[in-house]
Amino acid sequence: MLICSGGWKVMRQISANDVWRSTASPGTIQPPMAVLDFAHLTWEEVRDLDRTKAVAILPVGAVEAHGPHLPLATDVIIAETMARAAAARLAARGHDVVLLPPLAYTAADFAAGFPGTVSLRPATVTALLVDLARSLARHGLRVLAVANAHLDPAHLAAIEAAAAQTRPDTGARIVFPDVTKKPWAQRLTEEFRSGACHAGRYETSIVMAACPELVRESLRQSLPPNPRSLSAAIRSGQATFEAAGGPRAYFGAPAEASADEGAHTIEILGGLLEEAVLSELAR
Repeated sequence: MLICSGGWKVMRQISANDVWRSTASPGTIQPPMAVLDFAHLTWEEVRDLDRTKAVAILPVGAVEAHGPHLPLATDVIIAETMARAAAARLAARGHDVVLLPPLAYTAADFAAGFPGTVSLRPATVTALLVDLARSLARHGLRVLAVANAHLDPAHLAAIEAAAAQTRPDTGARIVFPDVTKKPWAQRLTEEFRSGACHAGRYETSIVMAACPELVRESLRQSLPPNPRSLSAAIRSGQATFEAAGGPRAYFGAPAEASADEGAHTIEILGGLLEEAVLSELAR
């Protein structure tokens, strides 16, 4: 379902079989299971999934400004690559994994002043996620893992609220590793941890690895670093990119980005989501 046709095609050819061979412990004989695009299945194929081992993954991003060099769908691209990396890992551990079509619209008020940004009310996002989780649970997909790549505070709060409303006693569970929090953030890049991170080196590297044809390369190389910490601005009460010191909707150093760093980060993100799902399943 990825919206681009570039580099991620190559990465997607890494199968669950490959991951299983590289991660299986000695003596492990369980073969890898399937990674399935949910929208491509028939209703009978959904009915026949092994519900004791099935996990649904929902990529979640935003359509919003990401500097002059990255597409509006940057967060969606990152979320989908995270989802596919996690799916391969989970399939290697014996789970049937269904990849849902991405949720591309959410709360994005920080970037609302930039043309192209689409922002929903947080309550709308929470209600949508709760309804999705409960609907999937009725069909036996009781674990909904959110591969999230959008870090607007209102958006994060909306996901947390949805997770709180779908505890195990409802038959639906939302798994959501908030990568802005420890210990997840400690495993990501230095720029990410600095908070000067929106369309900077961190995100640009991932898009270069996944969809290089969507990066405006000449612009990327010409952009000076913007060292202002977006996370610090949020803590001080700023509520827009402009007020936080990002007049062109980027923070960090996009000119320093590389596809190699992006590919490495994708695998880390996939591992974080895998760990969160396995932890939830073990409860």
